[in-house]
Amino acid sequence: MVKFDTHPMPNSAHALISSRPVFSAALAIAIVGAVTILGAWFFQYVLGLNPCPLCLEQRYAYYFAVPLAAMLALGDHAGASHKVIIAGFAAIAAGMLWNAGLGVYHSGVEWKWWAGPQECTGALGDLGAGNLAERIRSISVVRCDEAAWRFLGLSLAGYNALISIGLAAIAIWAAVTDWRARPRNTKPL
Repeated sequence: MVKFDTHPMPNSAHALISSRPVFSAALAIAIVGAVTILGAWFFQYVLGLNPCPLCLEQRYAYYFAVPLAAMLALGDHAGASHKVIIAGFAAIAAGMLWNAGLGVYHSGVEWKWWAGPQECTGALGDLGAGNLAERIRSISVVRCDEAAWRFLGLSLAGYNALISIGLAAIAIWAAVTDWRARPRNTKPL
């Protein structure tokens, strides 16, 4: 009779996650966050899809979370206190949840469900006097209400919302796991 392994992960990955959950979660957040930012840069610099102001704002959470997650992985390895680890994961979770909300908002602007910010969805302001044609040619406005790229019906803002929710879930799981592993005061009353 053939016996199948019921673990969806290879044994080494499963052993790492179960033995070092904080390190594994921090490493996953750092890697997925870095790959996400690299993907955004690929779309911008290689494919030439310039980001709108909302796109650029959605990158801030990754610029914050990736180095913090790397520091948490190092801190777990070096024996940092549980309070520091939990606070770090809570900060990542809060930032990623905020970013997920921003991604949903941006997706709604792209689908024309609601108005976006004036700076990238409204009319051009006063162009002033002078050579109007030259000023118009020099203005490069990337609109927030037009998705530059879609795959399976989702724009980059939609994928950002999904990735951010996933990273927030990993951070919450890691914080709860570390809180449960924290040494308790066992003095009798």
